[in-house]
Amino acid sequence: MRIARCVLKNRETTVVVRPDGAVLDASRRGLDPDDLASVLAPPGLAALRRIVEEAGADAAAGELDARVDEVTFLPPLAAGARIFCVGINYRAHASETGRDMPAQPTIFTRTPESIVGHEQSLNRPAVSSQLDFEGELAVVIGCHGRNLPRSDAMRLVAGYTCFNDGSIRDFQKHSVTAGKNFDATGACGPWIVTSDEVPDPSALLLVTRLNGAQVQRSGTDLLIYPIDLILAYLSKITELRPGDIVATGTPAGVGALRDPPLWMKPGDRVEVEIDRIGTLRNAVVATGPAD
Repeated sequence: MRIARCVLKNRETTVVVRPDGAVLDASRRGLDPDDLASVLAPPGLAALRRIVEEAGADAAAGELDARVDEVTFLPPLAAGARIFCVGINYRAHASETGRDMPAQPTIFTRTPESIVGHEQSLNRPAVSSQLDFEGELAVVIGCHGRNLPRSDAMRLVAGYTCFNDGSIRDFQKHSVTAGKNFDATGACGPWIVTSDEVPDPSALLLVTRLNGAQVQRSGTDLLIYPIDLILAYLSKITELRPGDIVATGTPAGVGALRDPPLWMKPGDRVEVEIDRIGTLRNAVVATGPAD
């Protein structure tokens, strides 16, 4: 299933997006469409599957809630969820930075305000021209978990989504938190694809494009730290909860390390495409003149 947050008929809700573009509202089965964390937990996913089954593949247009081109996507973020990100988690990216392989996963966090949804605008702030792209695979948590071994960690996964860990590089030199948390500089979506449709998340192709030109390309098999290890590590720090997002790191090719640097600028369009999941697209706008 493809689960999305969107604006449907002037209200925010949670929906299932079928492969044919039909949109089914989660409230059909009495689910609280504003409680994405509950929707992503096992009982919620089971209820969503019943919604899809009851609608049927040949449902008449009047029985559907909308078509995908009639909704405005929002980031698939649950209220109160945390956004964990892993830095330097592809060997080629570690090499291009000149850094050694990290001895353990390097974790930082982002605020929900720093993330926009599919086809929403990324903001290049007035104080910087150094807005960079970072295409990533993100894991979405569906169960509670604390102090888990690697062998048990994957049971927490509800699904996967595309993530752009957009960064303001000059402020990132001040601190990672500063560079990663400007409002509306990163993106997530367009939807969450449930884990049953992604049987091997280590066998996906990730491609980032800027204005149609490929700027990043890697298989997720090249992660330094695989997903089960990342989740087990995080579960030692905090209890993982339904709705939490874990972005697994970006491959080589970021704009900051090119000669000359390649920054996203107003009018640009950036895409993050991942096998079996979809394509996250965003345009770049300016919030004011950059110094």
